[in-house]
Amino acid sequence: QVQLVESGGGLVQAGGSLRLSCAASGTIFSIDVMGWYRQAPGKQRELVAIIGSGGHTNYADSVKGRFTISRDNAKNTVYLQMNSLKPEDTAVYLCYVQPVIGRSYWGQGTQVTVSS
Repeated sequence: QVQLVESGGGLVQAGGSLRLSCAASGTIFSIDVMGWYRQAPGKQRELVAIIGSGGHTNYADSVKGRFTISRDNAKNTVYLQMNSLKPEDTAVYLCYVQPVIGRSYWGQGTQVTVSS
């Protein structure tokens, strides 16, 4: 079994920054893709950013230039540095992990609230 522990969410004013972390633990041998999705009230879950094992990244257009995803393969941890936050970034942010073999996993989510 794999556990994902997220941290770093909170309340911040518009223009501020937050850094999210997600650490994977348990029976996991090699991770292919790690990433972050978000879901705002009344809206569908959407991709924020993903990063492959080789470092290739993909971002939602709405966060390009403001958010940076990175990973530490030795620690099975993925990070999301969020700068220039906007009220529309307010959502529950969920960590996503896809091992090389087997099913994918989701974290429980961490709330990010950006006040105007």
